[in-house]
Amino acid sequence: MKRREILEAAADLVEGARQEQYGAWSDNAANVATIWSILLNTQVTARQVALCMVGLKLARLRHGPDADSWIDLAGYSGLGGEIDE
Repeated sequence: MKRREILEAAADLVEGARQEQYGAWSDNAANVATIWSILLNTQVTARQVALCMVGLKLARLRHGPDADSWIDLAGYSGLGGEIDE
């Protein structure tokens, strides 16, 4: 898969299918942060959610090539960067 294809697929997911399925990233990340905060008994931010999801995708990629994980990694990187704005 070419780099542009990966980036375009990630953009299509975060701006299309995933957003339609799960709603706005800002709302979803805030909800995940709230749940993780309760489960971990420590304050978790939406930014940390994005970082942890990037970490998850990196851990999965250690097991070998996987186009879906590269696409998701690009998507979470973009969403994390959006949080930092």
